[in-house]
Amino acid sequence: MPPTFLEKGNGNQYQALLDKYDTWLFDCDGVLWNGDGLVEGAKEALKLLRNQNKSIVFVTNNATKSRKNYKNKFDKLGIDATVDEIFGSAYAAAVYISSVMRLPKDKKVYVIGMSGIEEELNEEGISFIGGTDPADNTLEPFSLAEFTLDPSVAVVLCGLDTSVNYTKLSKAFQYLTRNEGCVFLATNEDSTYPESSGLLPGAGAVSAPLRFALGKDPLSTGKPSKTMLDCVRAKHDFDPTRTIMVGDRLNTDILFGQVGGISTLLVLTGITKLAEITGPNASDIVPEYVTESLGDLVVGRG
Repeated sequence: MPPTFLEKGNGNQYQALLDKYDTWLFDCDGVLWNGDGLVEGAKEALKLLRNQNKSIVFVTNNATKSRKNYKNKFDKLGIDATVDEIFGSAYAAAVYISSVMRLPKDKKVYVIGMSGIEEELNEEGISFIGGTDPADNTLEPFSLAEFTLDPSVAVVLCGLDTSVNYTKLSKAFQYLTRNEGCVFLATNEDSTYPESSGLLPGAGAVSAPLRFALGKDPLSTGKPSKTMLDCVRAKHDFDPTRTIMVGDRLNTDILFGQVGGISTLLVLTGITKLAEITGPNASDIVPEYVTESLGDLVVGRG
């Protein structure tokens, strides 16, 4: 079925949406903000939902920050949020490793990623190497002859890493090919992510060299994987029939909602543009609703 396009200023349409859903899941980048700039009306829309006693959960594939540090961004932008309402892909990966894989205490994770992943692994009591370690953040040539394989590494976890280099990729490749049973995980597979001045390569682009070298894909714990939704449901009980996912990207946010059996609302303030959901070349991932911006939720009732 084609999506329902919500008309800006049509109060009846937006009120019907508010009446229909009790739990609202939100992507952040491209929905609430772009870079460090708030999407106009986003803060007011969230306030409106809270005033109507809606349950709000923030579900982001951004793994560069822990939930606690992500909370600092909400505070800086003046958005009310608690740590328990924030679910990042780094947190989902840590929970997956500790609770689903049940990684033994004598095993480690090799990290390609930033401090957010490390903080969430620490919270779950998981040992790790790599990541922000200065020894791995180098532009010196990698020497396989001088590399010492750590046999305790049982997982390679790859997220967005703005300091990714040949050393990190080479070490990860060694663990995945030489440590028997070593598991290849990715916090998410976003090809790009939006910031205030445009698009940049995302976590999926960071893991791409390893995927090509290995000839296999990692298991992703971020959207659209159901692993992320299971993580949310473990902390927040909700009725899927009265739950809606709000996002800006078809192949993560909207597909995430569809995989989880919940409704979807696409906003056009981030990655996806109108041409991708209309016309002959439209995506086969179709949101249930479309609105120009989250702020329209307030304008539509004004």
